[in-house]
Amino acid sequence: MIYVCVPVHNEAKTAGLVLWKVRQVFSAFPREYQLLVLDDASTDGTAELLASYAKVLPMTTITHRQREGYARSLEELLRLALQRTDRPKRDCAITLHADFVHSPEAMEEMVKRLESGADLVVAELLEERGGSRALRLARRWAPRLLRLPGLHDTISGFVALRLIVLRQALRGGQSAAPAPPAPLLTTDGWSANAELLARLVPHARRLDPIPAAARYDLVQRPSRVRPLQQLLAAWRARSAIRAARHAGAALLVCAFGLRAQSDSTDRAHASDSSATAARAAAAVPFPVGERFTYSAKYGPFNVGEATLQVAAIDTLRGTETVHLLFEITGGALWYSLHQTLESWVGRADFRTRRFVNRTEEKGKSWQREFNIFPDSGFYREAGTDTTAATVAEPLDDAAFLYWIRTVPLERGKRYEFRRYFRPEKNPVIVEVLGRDRVGVAGRKWDAIVIRPKIPNAGGILGEKQDTRIWLSVEQPRIMLGMQSKFSFGQVTLKLKEYSLPERP
Repeated sequence: MIYVCVPVHNEAKTAGLVLWKVRQVFSAFPREYQLLVLDDASTDGTAELLASYAKVLPMTTITHRQREGYARSLEELLRLALQRTDRPKRDCAITLHADFVHSPEAMEEMVKRLESGADLVVAELLEERGGSRALRLARRWAPRLLRLPGLHDTISGFVALRLIVLRQALRGGQSAAPAPPAPLLTTDGWSANAELLARLVPHARRLDPIPAAARYDLVQRPSRVRPLQQLLAAWRARSAIRAARHAGAALLVCAFGLRAQSDSTDRAHASDSSATAARAAAAVPFPVGERFTYSAKYGPFNVGEATLQVAAIDTLRGTETVHLLFEITGGALWYSLHQTLESWVGRADFRTRRFVNRTEEKGKSWQREFNIFPDSGFYREAGTDTTAATVAEPLDDAAFLYWIRTVPLERGKRYEFRRYFRPEKNPVIVEVLGRDRVGVAGRKWDAIVIRPKIPNAGGILGEKQDTRIWLSVEQPRIMLGMQSKFSFGQVTLKLKEYSLPERP
């Protein structure tokens, strides 16, 4: 997850353009993102503008009734991002101005640097356009007063950081006694940007500066920067910046000193950690290589074949996913069908991240592809330029065939699950019709018979298909057969052969 943190004060003319540009960046460069926007007591219509954008973007808005300043707003947004993440080593935050001084297009390169191993990426001044001569001079001299190792431009304010770095920086400034947390930033304005970097740099294993332009000519309001005041503030902030650097360095020394002591503790808890990791991974307990092959019958006639398999472990937008595949091929007389359903579900949370439906039917072919962002609460269909809300724990048609195998089912019960990724087609209804004994794959099985249906949907689980599924009673529970209606009649899939590698 990428948290884009945007502090705003009286930016009604440009804030909407900046937010929409962020959306365009992540449409062309698909990553899961969320906008965190703080309105610091704006009086120019910014609040109304943000409310309208919040309806169409994955966006959270915070409002201050009284102005608290840039530094307080920025720190609040960063703490919110850290509070929301459950994977601080993977997730990141990007701080961005709302006045268009920096172009959001640079975020793509910043994210790529993080994905390649950087912990902190700083967009440094490459060129300036617009602004007064005094502003340009102050902008060049202030970083010289607030020096940090490895950086030329310490007051940029356009930064991407891995959230684990922020967590470590915040822990370094907290006392053991139960008290309100110490502020991360004690300065404001340009100095606050330098102070933030001073607190983060000691904890970053790799720091990457990248070039970026400062476009003061695009700012649609009079500049709030008083060049002389900013230079004086930078001069006074030098001691605070040095203190932040030294605090981070001292914390690292302590960490290395305690490392030897913690080794024995780590070994003592190794088995517990392994168990915890195993539990997290077990959200999708099906191993790569698990494969089921079915014969398709229309009455007494063989009309095709179907396969259901765990194809691979993939990484999608930085998340480890399990690639699931359901394919059916066949036909009768004038009718032919080749359909492939592909699903990528989070290995640790069993939530769909991507779903593809490729279909060739009676000589016509089409494809629908959906990218689903469960942490942000929306999905997007390929080929369209709009987003739609999704459910908290989304599943697609193919993923459902696997997920239902993990759910306890009791005879005669009717279950409703609001997990289909398109909210308007919920709830998914599962009726447990009873028990049966079936002969497939060369043996007899005790089976649970269920009738799943997705209201107002097509596909194999659509309400009109009147689909029935036979699941084995014994564990691991597997799909023994399926019966569904097609345009030419009812087709039954019967398990022909299967492969069950050892489960993780």
